[in-house]
Amino acid sequence: MSLIAFYAVLLRAQGDLYDRLSILDSRPSGSLDSDLPALQPHLPPVLRAVASAAPESLATEARLLLEAGNGRLDRALLAFWRAPSDREFFAKAIVQPYAQWLAETGVAPVGRDVPRAGTRCPFCGGTPQLSMFRGAGDAALEGAGRSLQCATCLTSWPFRRVLCPHCGEEDERKLGYFHSPAFDHVRVEACETCRHYLKGIDLTRLGIAVPLVDEVASAPLDAWAGEHGYVKIELNLVGL
Repeated sequence: MSLIAFYAVLLRAQGDLYDRLSILDSRPSGSLDSDLPALQPHLPPVLRAVASAAPESLATEARLLLEAGNGRLDRALLAFWRAPSDREFFAKAIVQPYAQWLAETGVAPVGRDVPRAGTRCPFCGGTPQLSMFRGAGDAALEGAGRSLQCATCLTSWPFRRVLCPHCGEEDERKLGYFHSPAFDHVRVEACETCRHYLKGIDLTRLGIAVPLVDEVASAPLDAWAGEHGYVKIELNLVGL
């Protein structure tokens, strides 16, 4: 199965989890420790989806988690909640719908050891997964309508164009934008000061683009960035 086909399966499983959480009678508390019992009955379908469609290493891990019962996965989720890492696939895949549920209900997350900064999500403190442009015409690439999307709760928030989303560099001479004709609506946005990057999805060039999907589909741009010494601000769910 291709990378995009697997990601499509994963997104459907995450969407189903979010839908199940959003119709619960009770509101979330914002503390994963307290809300975990409400999540537990709905987690096996996510693991089964990964087991059915993921590359073999992830599929094997999903099957082991299903066999292990709640304890092992619970510990991974709580550890990730307190100290997030973009290397923890299963925890991130499950926390995203939960954090989105918090954002949609306006319940602030608690118990997370993340710094608060102007370059981070104003709701949960997560790092950005990607940037988006929604301005009119080519003005989008000159600064109009730029926003970032959180890698944790998927919230989007306005963000200045001439500003590094990682270190806050403001000197436009140190902020580079790299583009390939193969991905006309996607570009690498890199900072020469901190050597970090993320990808920008220009919705003025392709209005039907789905930013989270196109960010994964443009994986060759990540390979290019890595070859040139740039480090991604936040790896996506497929590890790119």
